[in-house]
Amino acid sequence: MPLASIPSPSQGVWYLGFVPIRAYALCIVLGVVLAVWLSERRWRARGGQPGTMIDIAVPAVIFGLIGGRLYHVITDWQTYFGARAIKEPYQALFIWEGGLGIWGAVALGGVGVWLACRRRGLSLSAVADTVAPGIAFAQAIGRWGNWFNQELYGAPTTLPWGLEIDVQHGGEPGVLYHPTFLYESLWNLALGIALIIIGKRLGLRHGRLFALYVAGYTLGRFWIEGLRIDPVGGVDHAVEFFGLRINQYTAIVLFVGALIYFWVTRNKTGEESVIVDGDADPAHPSSLADSEHEVATSTATAADSSEKEDKPEKPAGEKEAETEAPVAGSVSEPEPKAESVSEPEPKAEAESVSGSGSGSGVESESGAESGVTSESGSEHEVKASGVPEEKNSR
Repeated sequence: MPLASIPSPSQGVWYLGFVPIRAYALCIVLGVVLAVWLSERRWRARGGQPGTMIDIAVPAVIFGLIGGRLYHVITDWQTYFGARAIKEPYQALFIWEGGLGIWGAVALGGVGVWLACRRRGLSLSAVADTVAPGIAFAQAIGRWGNWFNQELYGAPTTLPWGLEIDVQHGGEPGVLYHPTFLYESLWNLALGIALIIIGKRLGLRHGRLFALYVAGYTLGRFWIEGLRIDPVGGVDHAVEFFGLRINQYTAIVLFVGALIYFWVTRNKTGEESVIVDGDADPAHPSSLADSEHEVATSTATAADSSEKEDKPEKPAGEKEAETEAPVAGSVSEPEPKAESVSEPEPKAEAESVSGSGSGSGVESESGAESGVTSESGSEHEVKASGVPEEKNSR
């Protein structure tokens, strides 16, 4: 029995109420988030507009998931179809159970990126060079989802970092296996760091950095794939041609293609478009926006002038009445002050009652009435005198 080993998780699914939280999906999502964040920073460093990589990531991820699943189903079709199928055909849609081919994910995801770049007028090669390190890091994180699912492990080994696999996942008691998921994760991590360093020192452009990513990944995938014993292309065994697995042949083809592209474009120069032609919104270019603004301004100016021409000029008498209206209102405001004059009257009345008796009280009442009369008279005088004075002042 080995003294050291890597244990496999006891479960890869947790439940939040009735909602399943799958570790495989979390690893993929975390890898995508890291790739988009890094690509966004690298794109802005090249002079690109903020948010471009986030917009491009949407179709890229959707197309990539579809492509990755299609590659898995095509190469492992006997798992879902045929007399020896161990799963139902509809389970080919259960992406959370594992089974994403990186070859199909990158290929069809690239189609999504191409469509987004074409719509925005961006250089596809510039975008490819920008996202290359991020893709490598995303793969490094995504491979840990295979660890939770206990899949894609290698042949038996006695190394101290051997991986334990449960019997229900194809393992044998007391036997350790090569942790190929860990090998590929570390390889992709080193590849992403190397791409960033090489890109800064050599200034690779026009898709050459992405070609290095393809060449570097396929080189590592070739020898790691040779360690795996999981069935690819068959139900209980891997389909091989001349001792090589299907994914190894795919790696060879892509490796050669990447080297050819890197060599052919070695002397390629020129500017790469990293800024959208127009505004950030491709549906409303800046040139059209400027012309629309000019048309709107001229239309508003014409409408204002036509309103001024159509509007008749008021007679002088009406203008004077309009100006006098607020003046009259201002003269009537002192009316509350006149009421304050009548407030001392009750005091006089009380004094006369105490000093002179009931007769004088009648006189004081009459005096109060006369005071009120004089008050109203004073109000009329103020109003009558106020308006002419205001007119004279004008």
